[in-house]
Amino acid sequence: MLLHRAVIPHLRQACRLKSAPSRLYIRACSTDDSLQPQCPSLAFSGDNSSTRGWKVMGTLLGLGAVLAYHDHRCRATQESPHVYTREEVRSHSSPETRIWVTLGCEVFDVTEFVDLHPGGPSKLMLAAGGPLEPFWALYAVHNQPHVREMLAQYKIGELSPEDKVPSTLKTSDPYIDDPVRHPALKVNSQRPFNAEPPPELLTENYITPNPIFFTRNHLPVPNLDPETYRLHVVGPPGGQSLCLSLDDLYKFPKHEITVTLQCAGNRRSEMTQFKEVRGLEWNIGAISTARWAGARLCDVLAKAGHQLCETEAHVCFEGLDSDPTGTAYGASIPLARAMDPEAEVLLAYEMNGQPLPRDHGFPVRVVVPGVVGARHVKWLGKVSVEPEESYSHWQRRDYKGFSPSVDWDTVDFDSAPSIQELPVQSAITEPKDGETVQSGEVTIKGYAWSGGGRAVVRVDVSLDGGLTWHVAELDGEEQRPRKAWAWRLWQLQAPVPAGRKELNIVCKAVDDSYNVQPDTVAPIWNLRGVLSNAWHRVHVHVAP
Repeated sequence: MLLHRAVIPHLRQACRLKSAPSRLYIRACSTDDSLQPQCPSLAFSGDNSSTRGWKVMGTLLGLGAVLAYHDHRCRATQESPHVYTREEVRSHSSPETRIWVTLGCEVFDVTEFVDLHPGGPSKLMLAAGGPLEPFWALYAVHNQPHVREMLAQYKIGELSPEDKVPSTLKTSDPYIDDPVRHPALKVNSQRPFNAEPPPELLTENYITPNPIFFTRNHLPVPNLDPETYRLHVVGPPGGQSLCLSLDDLYKFPKHEITVTLQCAGNRRSEMTQFKEVRGLEWNIGAISTARWAGARLCDVLAKAGHQLCETEAHVCFEGLDSDPTGTAYGASIPLARAMDPEAEVLLAYEMNGQPLPRDHGFPVRVVVPGVVGARHVKWLGKVSVEPEESYSHWQRRDYKGFSPSVDWDTVDFDSAPSIQELPVQSAITEPKDGETVQSGEVTIKGYAWSGGGRAVVRVDVSLDGGLTWHVAELDGEEQRPRKAWAWRLWQLQAPVPAGRKELNIVCKAVDDSYNVQPDTVAPIWNLRGVLSNAWHRVHVHVAP
């Protein structure tokens, strides 16, 4: 028992040192006597000498275990890494042969990580037996310390010096031809480009100017020639497939509608403040409104011979943006929505009276009123009707909501439906959080919107965190029943209570189905940070 008591604390210390920084390993392996631990004397005396002796022996055994372990680690780090050729790496591209990848001159066996990859196993398998660089160039989120630390755990060796990195990996930049963007945009990621307008500009106009309309890209922006552009519409059995030029699309009746687009991750940053999530740190600006014009999707589908059917069916869209393997962005909506003239789904070629900007889908994109932005496929290249929804990663393995209890170890993407219509939403654009306002009267501005064509009927605003409420004034276009595709801007002028040094401003919207925003993030938190629509809160100071 005494030996157990003496040894166990030192074994625990050894476990702690196992994960300590490398400087501790250097210290343990040093030949400098000044760095070595001092050993207690072995001289025993007195009545309890036997007991003390066993304690000391236990201490030495524990210390010996620590030093032996570190000696093993130090010797291991001094051994030369195994060297592999690119040909050897290429031969390990399946679970049967194990899955190897390279990054720079290092080789990694990621077989055990494939099923854990946040983007899905299929994405990581695209790099099996080859370099990661072409794929990391597409998703700059990988170039972060914690990702490289994770990858380092799977290192098995290095590439032969004779196998130099192909020049294409050094010079190829899939984003080199991306368009120039407006400097006012707040950039959330450069590659792919994702950005939002600052709150103070977001509600300056009912229609968002094209240059500051929020941008959500998943891949590099294609540079398409309008003269050679063709849209392929797959016909039904017995029908005819269409290959449409821009001039062909112009021949369909032109339809115009004002529609608000909102990213599923709008206001994700508020969920992150509650508990970490994975995704871009959108503030309140991943939402914008434009006047869109184009051919109605139902007219084009009818021209190809499609019609509503009794069985479930989906219209699948495929973009012309793609990664180096040719994998394109894709999404789908139910056929019933696509074929309904009242749903007003567009194949849009104009945005606010101008040809679509490149960042927003030039020359043709899908606009699905009342539906999450992820289904508004840009740079549209193909339309087909299928018995199941799109097999795209962004339809099947992303843009889905889960219980707060679900984490990345337990998530099952097949168990949740894809997001289509979005919940009721509102946010405060003025004043900004942390701003100082004048005493007397305060002006508060913001936006409100609900998915599925549900009209916003009221916005409630509180200056005291929700204890008392005021009703805001709604601005903007009148909304049609069940076809309220665009937001309502709102404002409130309210007296500042005398003596108040700060205000906790809160807003919440109510739609015509009497859906209302939840008061906190906690019950709606999810691991992807989507559908964030809790009461929006802004804390401001009152000038003396």
